[in-house]
Amino acid sequence: MRKLILIFFLFFSICSFGQGRPVGLTGGTDDRRGADVQQDTAQKPPITAYKIISHKGDTTYVDTSLTIQKHYKFNYLRKDNFELVPFSNVGQTYNSLAYTIKGEDLIPEFGARARHYSFMEVEDISYYEVPTPLTEAYFKTVPEQGQTLDAFFTINTSPRLNFSAAYKGLRSLGKYQHQLTSTGNFRATLSYNTLNERYRLKTHFVSQDLLNQENGGLNDQALQQYVNEEIEFEDRSLLEVKFENAENVLFGKRFYLDQEYDLVKGEENRITLHHILDFSDKKYIFRQSSAASDIFGETFRSSNLRDQVKNRHINNTAAVSYENSTLGKLTAKAGMSYYNYGYNSILILDENEVITNRLVGENYSAGVAYTNNFGGFGIYGDAMVNLLGDFSGHYLTAGAGYSLNENNSLSAEINSNERAPNFNFLLNQSDYFDYNWQTDFDNQSLRSLTLKLDSKNLLQLDAAISQIDQYAYFSRNEEGAVKPFQFDATVNYIKLKAGREFSYGKFSLDNTLMYQTVTSGAEVFKVPAFVTRNSLYFSDHLFRKALFLQTGFTLKYFTPYEMNGYDPVLAEFYVQNEQELGGYPVVDFFLNARIRQTRIFFKLEHVNSLINVNNNFVAPDYPHRDFLVRFGLVWNFFL
Repeated sequence: MRKLILIFFLFFSICSFGQGRPVGLTGGTDDRRGADVQQDTAQKPPITAYKIISHKGDTTYVDTSLTIQKHYKFNYLRKDNFELVPFSNVGQTYNSLAYTIKGEDLIPEFGARARHYSFMEVEDISYYEVPTPLTEAYFKTVPEQGQTLDAFFTINTSPRLNFSAAYKGLRSLGKYQHQLTSTGNFRATLSYNTLNERYRLKTHFVSQDLLNQENGGLNDQALQQYVNEEIEFEDRSLLEVKFENAENVLFGKRFYLDQEYDLVKGEENRITLHHILDFSDKKYIFRQSSAASDIFGETFRSSNLRDQVKNRHINNTAAVSYENSTLGKLTAKAGMSYYNYGYNSILILDENEVITNRLVGENYSAGVAYTNNFGGFGIYGDAMVNLLGDFSGHYLTAGAGYSLNENNSLSAEINSNERAPNFNFLLNQSDYFDYNWQTDFDNQSLRSLTLKLDSKNLLQLDAAISQIDQYAYFSRNEEGAVKPFQFDATVNYIKLKAGREFSYGKFSLDNTLMYQTVTSGAEVFKVPAFVTRNSLYFSDHLFRKALFLQTGFTLKYFTPYEMNGYDPVLAEFYVQNEQELGGYPVVDFFLNARIRQTRIFFKLEHVNSLINVNNNFVAPDYPHRDFLVRFGLVWNFFL
């Protein structure tokens, strides 16, 4: 199946490549590269005609420029990972350096959150409107024996009907024993408008499988060899790990439908019916050929361990909205959620302790939303509350923004969310004795106030003050087993992040600095006090502006703190108070170039480890990524 998908994208890429190029594509800040391009202006559509539409309807367009922000996003997640620390192999999980405290869920989420960094949720899927077929190919090398590829194709068969399909695949052996990663994300979208544009539809299908071999990290002897920087173990495959017989995998399938119909469509007033259907299946499996009882405790069986949990979530939301050009848009909505989470059989531990196999039920909710824009001001609000069902909860998000001009804007947002903790806090079954529980945790309550200043002349500033009541987390108990806990006090968390780029001639210095503090609850909520990233680089057009070059160094550093540990059975991070890690710089050298619609990236990762041998960690027992030479490209084809 994967080979057929790759052949499909290769065929369309070759066809697109043979059809010439559009104009209006920027290299850095200059999109004029010769008279031959200018002559095609009347024949080729502008780049702004290639629209990207989010699930909420926000519209941007395809951007083929090369900027420092594109450099930050050239990674497996294809997102800026400033607040994350990647594990040593591509496709493994990430440890978090910071958190965004915001929620709009009414029922628990599926567990195995460490596997969800590369899992594509509804908000990660975009829709398109293009005047000609568009293809994008992403490729990047991996640490050892493999590659990662993200291939995408979209076409409008008519101005009103768009189809897109994409596949993101990864396979990487890694430098250490038994840490192979193999992942696949297939997605397809369709959007349609009727001729009179009264009816509008967006829908997508996603199928994902994310597999990681697990080794538990380095064993005690290998830890000493790694920390002591023993020369013979610079070949990381010689370092012994805790086990070499386990893997976990997250599967997911989702069908999503968003449709709306205008009952009344006028220049001043509009009444619209809305309907959203989200049908999602998830499955998480941990399997191990023989038990690691010295690490995870006693087991029900000594071989062929297999923990498997499934969840089916069906969410239906219907709404009616009234929109007036002066009064704004007011929406009333109602929703129904069906959930079926659990295992195949009931677990009887003893006469007094029986763990059920399933949490099944329905929840009914209602809410309102409002948006309006006047002058440079914009306000919005969205709220829903559970009315009936096994789970109580609510969310409220409200905000306002003011845009002084295209270079300066200010916004503020408040968010409140109360719901039950994730499903694996409430119910978990395993072949390991200590990983079986059924709890009656209270709802977790989140509150946050966020302020944002976006000024190209001053700085970009994000400030957030957050509170969490009844915070649910994993940690080790007195016997050393990872268990779910709930904090009976309030966590108070403050985060400030500022960014500014300075330029002088062809040289630039891009800076991002984040400060964090936990004024209460620091024993269960761990973050570093400071995180910084600084890029000093040179950029210029060469060869009569046929090539745009960008080269320099990036330094990233975070202060020491008690980093969360990683548990491969649950695929979750847990709070630990024994080891303080971090406090080391990571310096990368990069050389990027843009030729027409192709961005080429070359990078020496962790280049300073060639001077000071790497003996740092991303989590207890899990080594930091060593020096790597990596390269890749992002290539757009316009047919």
